[in-house]
Amino acid sequence: MKEIWLNILESLGMAWWVEIITDAPACMYYFGPFLNAQEAQAHQAGYLEDLEQEGAKNIRVAVKRCKPTQLTIFDDSDRPIPLKKISPALTGQA
Repeated sequence: MKEIWLNILESLGMAWWVEIITDAPACMYYFGPFLNAQEAQAHQAGYLEDLEQEGAKNIRVAVKRCKPTQLTIFDDSDRPIPLKKISPALTGQA
């Protein structure tokens, strides 16, 4: 039942995602989807730990409802990715 409800929320853009933006490398990552903000927040520590171990710098995190078009977005120019660079839409799960 949880998967059905999650699929409905996901299709409506109402699922919760953990968005993590790093400056080095210049990337935006989406982890999810989750049924609610509390569930997303409970998982974010593991994602942050993995990125820190990989040497990511200036890590910013947000838990929000969205529909990401990509789960990982890399900026080849090596410039920091601004927070409002993309408008979210869904393509898959992490």
